[in-house]
Amino acid sequence: MIEFSHLYKTYPGPIHALKNIDLSIDKGEFVFLTGPSGAGKTTLFKMLSAYDRPTSGQIQVAGFDLASLNQTSVAQFRRRVGVVFQDFKLLKDRTVFDNVALPLVVRGDRPSHIQNRVEDILDQVGLLAKADQLPDFISGGEQQRTAIARALVHQPGVLIADEPTGNLDPRLSEEIMDLLERVCAQGTTVFVATHDHSMVKARKHRTIELLHGQVVAGARP
Repeated sequence: MIEFSHLYKTYPGPIHALKNIDLSIDKGEFVFLTGPSGAGKTTLFKMLSAYDRPTSGQIQVAGFDLASLNQTSVAQFRRRVGVVFQDFKLLKDRTVFDNVALPLVVRGDRPSHIQNRVEDILDQVGLLAKADQLPDFISGGEQQRTAIARALVHQPGVLIADEPTGNLDPRLSEEIMDLLERVCAQGTTVFVATHDHSMVKARKHRTIELLHGQVVAGARP
């Protein structure tokens, strides 16, 4: 499902953000990505979600070669992947329903399908009663669940979550992780970057560790 092969990313300076990343993640696997600030976690996720390109090497995700995508292919690829950002990136002038519906609207789905699918995913994340609320009027945990629902509404094969519990208290963090594990149990590949080592230890999933842009643990199951 996900394959990195001799991946390098260098920024002007030069800054070697990623160095010879070589790892694979199977379909339906739940994997943590850990490492200190500056280790390259966010850069790796940018590569994985096609928001940046590698300097050299290959990335294969869900049958797409991300190093050679054109603009049309990027749009097609992002229909196969869901991304949860650390700062949620919700549209403050749109309701919870409209935020979650956005990927389906962009895709051009029928209004009746959008209505049914958004209601279904909001029910799954416990937010159906908040569908008409604006993001500023719901809690941080509810905003995070809205962001996860938006990432899942188009039923992606891969879910990428960058510090999904970084701004939440321990109880809400556990709720979010429970939700992500349920998503994985339904067949979605889940890749989560986190600083929370106690959560990683408690959840007992495969963990890939980055240090100075290199994989130092967990490259293979």
